[in-house]
Amino acid sequence: MSQHHYAQGPEDLATLDIVLSKTGLEFMQDIVDGRIAGPPIGQALGFRPIIAEEGMVTFEGTPEFRTMNPLGTVHGGWYGTILDSCMACAIQTMLKAGQIYTTLEYKVNIIRPIPIGTTVHAVGRVQHSGRSTGVSNGEIRGKEDGRLYATGSTTCIIMDGPKG
Repeated sequence: MSQHHYAQGPEDLATLDIVLSKTGLEFMQDIVDGRIAGPPIGQALGFRPIIAEEGMVTFEGTPEFRTMNPLGTVHGGWYGTILDSCMACAIQTMLKAGQIYTTLEYKVNIIRPIPIGTTVHAVGRVQHSGRSTGVSNGEIRGKEDGRLYATGSTTCIIMDGPKG
């Protein structure tokens, strides 16, 4: 296994040809294992995928001072971004080579504030993966204490990628 790393510029991101040549599960496992650079949003917000299995992806993250809102708590956008990532990537693990997807809509329910510096796991699990749509749910829980901080759900559209 290689060390997880993030794309530092557009040239570091996987090309569309690479994405389309792999199943969604292979692509996600390549990011987890460091064979393909992770997206820069993860570096910016302090999270990364640590597990990718068929129908399930786990991200690990630790909100820091830079993720706070003016009231001194973790911004709701941080919850939304890590949940969108784990839930949509779970759907990605169900894709065949040649398919792509994108988030159509997602919902977040914040249960309680995550204390700054608390490491959490955001786990997305597929509920449905069909020909044109995927639906998954997610949870953010404390890595150490297992406390539930937020839940979410998403619907993604699944498409055939562009042909050569």
